[in-house]
Amino acid sequence: MVGPRLRTGAGEPAVVRGRTTVADGVVEKIAGIAAREVPGIHALGGGFSRKMGAMRDRVPGGGSPVGRGVKVEVGEKQTAIDLDAVVEYGVSIIEVAADVRQNVIAAVERMTGLEVVEVNISVNDVHLPEEDLPVTDEGRVQ
Repeated sequence: MVGPRLRTGAGEPAVVRGRTTVADGVVEKIAGIAAREVPGIHALGGGFSRKMGAMRDRVPGGGSPVGRGVKVEVGEKQTAIDLDAVVEYGVSIIEVAADVRQNVIAAVERMTGLEVVEVNISVNDVHLPEEDLPVTDEGRVQ
């Protein structure tokens, strides 16, 4: 005769019946999207990584640009996030950085349940309006 089957977890709330892990890439994407939502952020990534990323984006299967400029360290319950940013000329870098921190922390904590212990932001460049003007190969005279 076989004895009664013991059910571990019976009566426990579903939230403690198992383990959920969140990959670094997931946190990178969430943080990247949340940072780009903030007015005053032109792009994420340093000059070299943006140029390499732009070339990679043109290649099929070249990877997602969403996590570019974002590095994370993810533990079981906490995460730390580093962002490389390019801001628009004329904005208050201090205010934009504060808004980015607030938006990134809210998005990552809400979506992953991880506690964000820090969001470090390195502003590597300022985007000037004239950098958006198209470059023409036309000569000076017609």
